[in-house]
Amino acid sequence: MTFPNKTVKIEQIMKKDLHPTSYRPVVFQDESADFAFLTQSTATSSQTIKWEDGNEYPLVKVHISSASHPFFTGEEKIIDTEGRVDRFKARAEAAAARKEALASKAKKAAARATKKTDTAEK
Repeated sequence: MTFPNKTVKIEQIMKKDLHPTSYRPVVFQDESADFAFLTQSTATSSQTIKWEDGNEYPLVKVHISSASHPFFTGEEKIIDTEGRVDRFKARAEAAAARKEALASKAKKAAARATKKTDTAEK
């Protein structure tokens, strides 16, 4: 490899034994879309599954894959595994209620102020 004004051997740049060598067939299963695929991976799992070819392979469960991700499916799908969406909606509703209460309070205060000025002018 050549750099400006220097010649460096690739062996000096590349690190030895950086990438894993223990690849094996593993099944990844999308829990939300009932979709699974077999590929080479180093992922570990204590679960196994019998695949279409009759062999048993380690099973890794995933929440999102190309079968359930909106970018690939073209549709919006809310996958709420820990109640995040519900908590967000509750906070949004509470904020709207607070905003409405403050607006109502401000209207009442303005009405009282107007009433006071009207009675003071008489």
